[in-house]
Amino acid sequence: MDAARAIARGVAAAVPDAETVLAPVADGGDGTMNALVDGTGGEVFTSTVTGPLGQPIDAQWGVMGDGRTAVIEMALASGLALVPQRRRNPRVTTTAGTGEILREALDRGYTRIIVGLGGSATNDGGAGMATALGARFLDAAGNPLASGGSALARLARIEVNGLHPRLSEATVIAATDVTNPLCGPDGASAVFGPQKGANPDMVQELDAALANYARVVSRDLGRAVAEQPGAGAAGGLGAGLMAFTGATLQSGIDMVCEVIDFDSLLDGADLVITGEGRADHSTIFNKAPVGVARHARAHDVPTVLLAGGLGAGYEELYDHGLAAVVSIADRPDDLRRFPVPDRRTAGGGRRAHPPAHTDRKTDALNPAHCWTCRPLSTVQPEL
Repeated sequence: MDAARAIARGVAAAVPDAETVLAPVADGGDGTMNALVDGTGGEVFTSTVTGPLGQPIDAQWGVMGDGRTAVIEMALASGLALVPQRRRNPRVTTTAGTGEILREALDRGYTRIIVGLGGSATNDGGAGMATALGARFLDAAGNPLASGGSALARLARIEVNGLHPRLSEATVIAATDVTNPLCGPDGASAVFGPQKGANPDMVQELDAALANYARVVSRDLGRAVAEQPGAGAAGGLGAGLMAFTGATLQSGIDMVCEVIDFDSLLDGADLVITGEGRADHSTIFNKAPVGVARHARAHDVPTVLLAGGLGAGYEELYDHGLAAVVSIADRPDDLRRFPVPDRRTAGGGRRAHPPAHTDRKTDALNPAHCWTCRPLSTVQPEL
């Protein structure tokens, strides 16, 4: 909601008589749990689970307003944001925490479970998740595998006799914004591994390990999931959910839009403003901005995307329903230059001037470019 409120403040400053409606959305990644739970008047829980590096962490999950649908955002239990930059290593990170929340939801009797896929720190194909649900992953000597993606290279057998008994009664839905297969040049390791800390050699190692994993899953479970669209989501968790829980994959953005009845909010609207951390080629793959634009275009409402940055291929978004793509950063800058808010003056102190309002050479205030000191003429500066 913070981003939506910031946009609303900018609109109000530029067009005081404009009516704004706030509708937080998500595409299966960050914010999905809050969008689905808050949007239906549900309830949020906190559980202590195994983090991506094996450490205990507190992770939130929720239940929608219908009282029977649990919502799990895997990034809150197994996400990249939980791992310090210097410790990112998809060879060892695990989805165990996501599986532990799934197990708790089943224990509590929830029969419909939505798992948001996105923002993962992992590349274990969902093996950690499945282990938490009772599956056993064994090497050629019959020993349990260690956690992490690289261990899957030694996988020889999977036992599922101990899987949670209530899985057979539950409907599991994986909400994702990607369609990548499990392996290969477009797979989990090659496309998403580098951002999780994988160098080129690690990418090859992890891809080979997932390929072995897929072969054993196909042989022992009778489920060929490697080439399924979305199997590579969240480091292969998409494949794991399909293989071990019988999950179906759905567009995260379409699911959220349906739950919050987004299309009804478009009636009478003149403009939709949405956001994304970075707009680039990957954004076209049904991420939230493209999904929002698709819904808005069906109602002849233009959509403007405000992005924290523009990357290679962002121009392709104009072919996917976006009317304008705007960076809210006016120039590269050192974040250490931004002032730290002083809580003592939060109630009545003067707003600090961010670096973009000052002269780069002298740091002297430049009123001509200071949005604190002059009326706003656009939405962008308030973000």
